[in-house]
Amino acid sequence: MSTSSDLPAVTVLGLGPMGRALAGAFLASGLPTTVWNRTPGRDRELTGGGAHVAGSAEEAVSASELTVVCVVNHDASDAILRRAEVTRALKGRTVVNLTADTPERARDTGEWAAAHGVGYLDGAIMTPAPSIGTAEAVFLHSGPRDLYERHRPVLEALGGTHTHLGEEIGRAATYDIALLDIFWTAMAGYAHAVAIARAEGVTARELAPFAQGIGAILPPLFERFAQDADSGTYSGEINPVTSAASTMAHIVDVSESHGIDAGVMRAVEGLARRVIGLGHGTDGFMRVAEVLGRH
Repeated sequence: MSTSSDLPAVTVLGLGPMGRALAGAFLASGLPTTVWNRTPGRDRELTGGGAHVAGSAEEAVSASELTVVCVVNHDASDAILRRAEVTRALKGRTVVNLTADTPERARDTGEWAAAHGVGYLDGAIMTPAPSIGTAEAVFLHSGPRDLYERHRPVLEALGGTHTHLGEEIGRAATYDIALLDIFWTAMAGYAHAVAIARAEGVTARELAPFAQGIGAILPPLFERFAQDADSGTYSGEINPVTSAASTMAHIVDVSESHGIDAGVMRAVEGLARRVIGLGHGTDGFMRVAEVLGRH
């Protein structure tokens, strides 16, 4: 799609797979798009789509009121944004940082931005690069509401859903960390399950349909257990933690009988046993969340 000078310009810093997807979505929406990457050579497809390739980060951020950053972590984004010439060029402009890192790093960057007259929104992308520009993309944002609303039309060119989580700058990163915790813990469990199944002569493909069934059980449990966690009831009506600990012990036994590392499940069983030892054996497994939060 051709760009128009009547449309707001946007700059993208960082041209890894996700950064290229972001820039490509802006271009596809007709927005004048400037790109820059520390390592040259990742912009060929984008230049063919009409992107302007800046010769420096300073030139890139000077080209647009809004700069979107997506690099590996906040060490990398700091190395770009906090260079004196780039910081000067950003004064009075806005940065939307879609770089994944911790809530504390998001707050630190927000403080830096405020001290230098830079508008700042922190964000998280919860879907893979191929989803960008489609209805499946999911973006989370936190920071000043008025700043978010001002730039929302440009951000929506990235497709999918955009949710403003509040003005506290670390909230998007908090959601990101918590949701990735669910994802990678689940993937670790799936990898371990495949190892057990294969040791017992069941292939991963044979297991997969039933694994998907387990996955389908989880969403309503998340909702129900969230209510338990927020209310402090931790109901064991569905499955008391004593029963859960028993099944965990079976997983450990079978794993170790085949020489499969059961360290993760041993740790989870240990948490369940702690809950039981504290007198909460009739409660549900979500009581673990309270135990984990104790200092």
